[in-house]
Amino acid sequence: MEGAIKTVVMQYLTSARGKDSLGGKSFQKLVQSQLGNILSDTDSSSAVKDMMKGLDDNHDGKVSFQEYLTLVGYLANSMSEQKSAASGPEETPKH
Repeated sequence: MEGAIKTVVMQYLTSARGKDSLGGKSFQKLVQSQLGNILSDTDSSSAVKDMMKGLDDNHDGKVSFQEYLTLVGYLANSMSEQKSAASGPEETPKH
């Protein structure tokens, strides 16, 4: 799990290029290159802009690391729900 956390952090920092937050183009590049397999419409700049607006809690037009973590948490939760649904409900043993 440490490796996954390091990857999440390093991808953000690399995309931010030393800045405190991701601007529109940097956010779009990150989403397209790193999340294209689990998010739909990453090739649509309007869809990515809408996603960015949804994450931008302080309305500064950028995505901070904390706002980025909201996206990561949402994606992890969605993936967990999909995996749980795919495996089906566990049967309870009958006595």
